[in-house]
Amino acid sequence: MKKLLILGSGTGGTVIANGMRKKLKSSEWDITIIDKNLDHIYQPGLLFLPFKLYGYNDETAVRKDKKKFIPSGVNFVQAEIKLVDHKKKTVETSAGKHSYDMLVVALGCDVHPEEIEGMEKSLGSGVNMFYTLDSAMQLQKDLAKIEKGRVIMNIAELPYKCPVAPLEFVYLADYYFTLKGIRDQVEIALVTPMDGAFSKPIASKILGSTMGDKNIKIIPKFSIASVDNKKKKITSYEKHEEPYDLLVSVPPNRGSDMLDDSGLANGSGYMDVDPQTLKSKKADFIYALGDVTDVKTSKAGSVTHFMADVVIENLMHEINGKQPSQEFDGHSNCFIESGFKKAFLIDFNYTVEPLPGKFPMAGIGPFGLLKDTKINHMGKMAFRNMYWEKILKHKPLAPFGLVTNKMSLTGKDTSLLKK
Repeated sequence: MKKLLILGSGTGGTVIANGMRKKLKSSEWDITIIDKNLDHIYQPGLLFLPFKLYGYNDETAVRKDKKKFIPSGVNFVQAEIKLVDHKKKTVETSAGKHSYDMLVVALGCDVHPEEIEGMEKSLGSGVNMFYTLDSAMQLQKDLAKIEKGRVIMNIAELPYKCPVAPLEFVYLADYYFTLKGIRDQVEIALVTPMDGAFSKPIASKILGSTMGDKNIKIIPKFSIASVDNKKKKITSYEKHEEPYDLLVSVPPNRGSDMLDDSGLANGSGYMDVDPQTLKSKKADFIYALGDVTDVKTSKAGSVTHFMADVVIENLMHEINGKQPSQEFDGHSNCFIESGFKKAFLIDFNYTVEPLPGKFPMAGIGPFGLLKDTKINHMGKMAFRNMYWEKILKHKPLAPFGLVTNKMSLTGKDTSLLKK
């Protein structure tokens, strides 16, 4: 009996388990997932919890038992992963050693507020984030207390999980305080190390213009060095200070120290993989997908989903004695909730930045690229059910079958690209 071992049971690990169980004979291949957590969190919903919008009122809106999404015939081991010995093809865990013939790493990344002076000790008392369920619920309480003052959304550094989330936060804050009737009493600012609202120029210009229309201030090129919660200010390495009444942070993100210790990562815990095949550059028989990789595209759920198709095909190639030939092009696809029941949509890859247009069909859509529309919001809202019922279970995404792991230029205004 051969063994496929999957580390992590978030989006990537769960999709791989479902996809591979359908392809491999259970009489020939044992499939095991190892993870220390039993809860599966719908991470896009963490952004809505602080505002109690669209039915996201408490943890029941985003949390489910992971085992509900692990298919029959796949083993689940709840354990802490301690080390990967890729020479001996074993994984050490708190529940013993596990051998493998093929290994898939889908461990995601985590926030590290302790890396910014003064941030960690201030969390929950004027300093917040929304990247964990507990922190999102705490932010819900703290936002409800705001009647006036200055709310800052700060990005510590790149890369970080879900690049559009800070933009969505300030847009939703504008909507939230408008609904409360106190928008004119609350200043909202996005404080970012980037040059503008987003890392890609065309999208940054359009999204930044929308923030201007909503009276949301953008403070660019700010590399945070410290948080002083007594004086209610953040300070950059260049000694630039920004005051706040409520600070919402994207702390530094890191991959897994265990992967660095195992000789599989790049020093920040991110797996060193071939950006096309997603196979480890450091060892044979190992693939990785999702936020734990070092590829130059967004750390987002759509990316993980698109990567999964590539990893599944390349695993099957190797299992059948062939070279991995499927290639990931960096495809990322994200709705950007903008408040007032509207949203933007962006679609891009390694080489093509987000462009205006129609998606997924030219001239028809129904979604508008880099346009603030109600139908984009409807797509964002529909995605949660699609995630639980289709994506995790690796089922076809009809009627969205036109959206594949390869980005298409169809419907995009390519005239805006630099020649």
